[in-house]
Amino acid sequence: MAELLIRGATVLDGTGADRFRADVLLRDGVIASVGHDLTARQVLDTDGLALAPGFIDMHSHSDLRMLVEPAHPSRVTQGVTCEVLGQDGLSYAPVDERTLPVLRRQLAGWNGDPDEFEWNWRSVGEYLDRLDRGIAVNACYLVPHGTLRALVLGWDRRPPTGAELDRMRELLAQGLREGAVGLSSGLSYTPGMYADTDELVALCSVVAAHGGYHSPHQRSYGAGALAGYAEMVEIARRSGCPLHLAHATMNFGVNQGRAGELLELLDAALAEGVDLTLDSYPYLPGSTTLAALLPSWAAEGGPDATLARLADPAARERIRHELEETGSDGCHGVVADWTTVQVSGTADPAQAAAVGRTIAELAAERGQSGTEAFFDLLLADALGSTILQHVGHEENVRAIMRHPAHTAGSDGLLVGARPHPRAWGTFPRYLGHYVRELGVLTLEGAVHRMTGRPARRLGLRDRGLIRAGHRADLVLFDPATITDRADYPHPRRPAAGIQHVYVNGTPVLEHGRPTGALPGRALRRGADGRVG
Repeated sequence: MAELLIRGATVLDGTGADRFRADVLLRDGVIASVGHDLTARQVLDTDGLALAPGFIDMHSHSDLRMLVEPAHPSRVTQGVTCEVLGQDGLSYAPVDERTLPVLRRQLAGWNGDPDEFEWNWRSVGEYLDRLDRGIAVNACYLVPHGTLRALVLGWDRRPPTGAELDRMRELLAQGLREGAVGLSSGLSYTPGMYADTDELVALCSVVAAHGGYHSPHQRSYGAGALAGYAEMVEIARRSGCPLHLAHATMNFGVNQGRAGELLELLDAALAEGVDLTLDSYPYLPGSTTLAALLPSWAAEGGPDATLARLADPAARERIRHELEETGSDGCHGVVADWTTVQVSGTADPAQAAAVGRTIAELAAERGQSGTEAFFDLLLADALGSTILQHVGHEENVRAIMRHPAHTAGSDGLLVGARPHPRAWGTFPRYLGHYVRELGVLTLEGAVHRMTGRPARRLGLRDRGLIRAGHRADLVLFDPATITDRADYPHPRRPAAGIQHVYVNGTPVLEHGRPTGALPGRALRRGADGRVG
């Protein structure tokens, strides 16, 4: 019988209640007792460190990296003990022999495409089984709508037939029965963006029947942001499916100072009884692939068709017109500002000199327009480039994180030379910058947003709280020193102030250093809608 006594900790129990001093006894991966003057053979004296439930990353892109690098230092050094994969409507299950190679190419900018990697799954259940072979932190999975659509319709821009919609519903139900916690959608990415509202309502009705939730990357975070959010709320109303808004932001110049309008929309939906939560990251820039800025018609048919259009003068002119004059739907309906688009990674090492430069800077060096430099990099890097988009507003970020339905998500990409620092810094940044330095959130409130609240959304019956009988997913940190150290020039610096992290009772971080242990597992949704 394995026991550990964490003695004298300042406990933040995940409910949002006031902190308290207590001893916490772990036994065989479970919190056995919370109290005073407890005893055990092995004791960890905390010297007043804060003890919280392990943080839950509600929006993660670790679908491949946690398999390629299962020790997963980007998460364990932040105190994350569970993350939600399958985001933005695109991931790697369910697939078949036709769709997997195309998805690998399409998602290389998000996740890489490692050599000699064993792609030994096709279904959602098989992917979850692969995770169970050894990962550092726990993982939940959302069935990706775009991946379903590719499997049934390919990358065609058209509505499904009745038979095709039925097949998508069958595949979604199968993924939910195999343990997925819900459905994600990516409505500014192909092929998911080709779906209309009715298609999403039909699919979300299946999710509701299985006790899951819908997590959309909606159609626009720019010119059409409020209309996009309203559509997601309407889908929830019509389908009865709980809604979790992914990376809820109001970006670009058209939305400066407009977070209040979004929150009014959400408050009205909550007052009507819509089951609604959201997540956000505590940074101003967004991050995606460079190819995502293309108009949706230019991406129809998959990567090869896109590259052919980029080589065609007539198609290039049509793309240029939308990017520079009318606003591409891939660029959220706003005219592209190349000074805000900074290259963060390239698939081809020969293009590495572009990393850290904006498209405007590359264009000036080459004597080109911004759009021509954009075209040239997409072609030279075979659509594999990733970017930061410097389009956020601090007042919007703060207003959204204060909302009572808010949770935390990193949305962090782990590949590329200089990825967004949110992949390594999101959770300590909330606790250091926005709690200790700015006082935007209380410590108890921030921890609740990272633990108990997301656990309820996921249906985790025995995680997210420090309570006897709950699984021992825990983090010990110093509230006075916790801080993010990752920045834009050095995006992979681990956080400071986090001392110990436990996943299922096993230490994955001790005295600030990853242990290499792999106690995590796939957390599957059961028939009752609860996850464990």
